[in-house]
Amino acid sequence: MNDNFKNKMMELSKKIDVQLNDEQIIKFYKYMNLLLDWNEKINLTAITEINDVILKHFIDSMTVLKYIEKEKSIIDVGTGAGFPGIPIAIMDKTKRITLLDSLNKRINFLNEVSHELNINNIETIHGRAEELGQNKKYREIYDIAVSRAVANMTTLSEYLIPFVKVGGICICMKGPDIQQEMEQAKFAIKELGGEILNIEEFVLPDSDIERNIAIIKKIKQTPSKYPRKSGMPSKMPIR
Repeated sequence: MNDNFKNKMMELSKKIDVQLNDEQIIKFYKYMNLLLDWNEKINLTAITEINDVILKHFIDSMTVLKYIEKEKSIIDVGTGAGFPGIPIAIMDKTKRITLLDSLNKRINFLNEVSHELNINNIETIHGRAEELGQNKKYREIYDIAVSRAVANMTTLSEYLIPFVKVGGICICMKGPDIQQEMEQAKFAIKELGGEILNIEEFVLPDSDIERNIAIIKKIKQTPSKYPRKSGMPSKMPIR
């Protein structure tokens, strides 16, 4: 394994109060190589410089760890190349993580990663959030729904909240300046059975990259009409 990779991972993870062991670093290194190899065949990420992968994918994904208790069931909605779900799984084997994505090519990649890294606490699902959120097998069964850079907060709320059981939380990973977005989403969040618990604004270590994490708590069951049919949450957001 590359020493520069190990040193950078150790250095940056400490700055977000995350401790990495050698086994975890090796898995992240393998993950990065698989990501870059597969990226030449299918479009997984525009981020291909090693230091950028470490900071903008791995460290960024680990910023949510403090919100996730042990032995919780998690669904990562619109996981893409596995962020933040796979880093969460690498960091804690007690968490049961479902990776949901609408593109089968990405699911094939995620299956390869979980196999090569010997990660046994991951399940992958090919499908759309709108359809699976209405499926009794997945609806209101998770402790946590998480998503990174998938949609605006109003649309994202309709994707995430139906998956979470009452008392659970949604972790929404966003970029800078989300105040207006949150304000516009207030009605939808309430309508779907949630309430805004916390918004954390921070900067990724050794960078000027601004991030926000919005935490929504599920306080009552989601009305049965939500989520609506595929495409509706984005075309006609709840207002």
